[in-house]
Amino acid sequence: MKLQQLRYIVEVVNHDLNVSATAQALFTSQPGVSKQIRLLEDELGVEIFVRSGKHLTQVTQVGQQIIDMATQVLRQTSTIKQIAQESSAEAVGELTIATTHTQARYALPSVIQSFRSTYPDVALHMKQGTPAQIAELAASGAADFAIATEGLELFKDLIMMPCYEWNRSLVVPFDHPLADKATAPQTLTLQDIADHPIVTYVFGFTGRSRLDDAFQASALTPNVVFTATDTDVIKTYVRLGLGVGIIASMAYDTDQDADLVRIDASHLFASSVTHIGFRRGTFLRRYMLNFIQSFAPHLDARTVAQAQECFTATARETMFQQTVLPAR
Repeated sequence: MKLQQLRYIVEVVNHDLNVSATAQALFTSQPGVSKQIRLLEDELGVEIFVRSGKHLTQVTQVGQQIIDMATQVLRQTSTIKQIAQESSAEAVGELTIATTHTQARYALPSVIQSFRSTYPDVALHMKQGTPAQIAELAASGAADFAIATEGLELFKDLIMMPCYEWNRSLVVPFDHPLADKATAPQTLTLQDIADHPIVTYVFGFTGRSRLDDAFQASALTPNVVFTATDTDVIKTYVRLGLGVGIIASMAYDTDQDADLVRIDASHLFASSVTHIGFRRGTFLRRYMLNFIQSFAPHLDARTVAQAQECFTATARETMFQQTVLPAR
């Protein structure tokens, strides 16, 4: 049995049993992948995959158990390599972050700029997606860290830690009827917003659920006419007059968005909390711990270690219950 064979069967599953796509992803040949899988099955004396002709159609029951164990073995192998790298070259490596557009565009640039100055030999990779995609990337090992606000139930297999609180603002053109609320934002009501078409985030992105909860609690039905995952797209359509924009306050740029009026709406919506997380059992290299603390200063190495010792999400929530989070 070879690690290469274990890697092949895991990657075949990750590529929906498409051997050709697996071979392409692993920079090898399709016959080579098929041969190694057959050799592994012959050695073990069981079939890992069900076949129809030359095609793999599903994973056998025993095959699923083997693949689950192979996945664990490959993760442990990766950890061994990371431990060795930490000893021989503590400031050299890679770091992959999975997150949403809003975090990538507005929350992370200064953190990444500082990190690159400190660790120039660490290659950074950013992967953007939905909360479900972010969770899958981190859970599968395709990303080291997941940074997300919504859909935390999707991250139950990860160690998620709170980073900061944030809330929302309205953005409107200067000639909009609500523009004068900018000088007295506390007079802005949910009814004022509901009286106008709304441009905001797609449900499941960037704290959108808090927005819907607020309107529902007030028995109001918001007229959401346009949604997007990208805050910059939302602002573009606000400029075109499609409606009132509701965005994360941190996504308003005083220079680039000077043609829009920002109205603080934090008194109308409950704050959202952005979390950072990683797979249980992950060996956190020194530069990874540094990144976490740069993003959330209260998450020092000792606190992260304590979070790792919590066996449930509830235990971690209790641990951070008294923590005062910074606001953005």
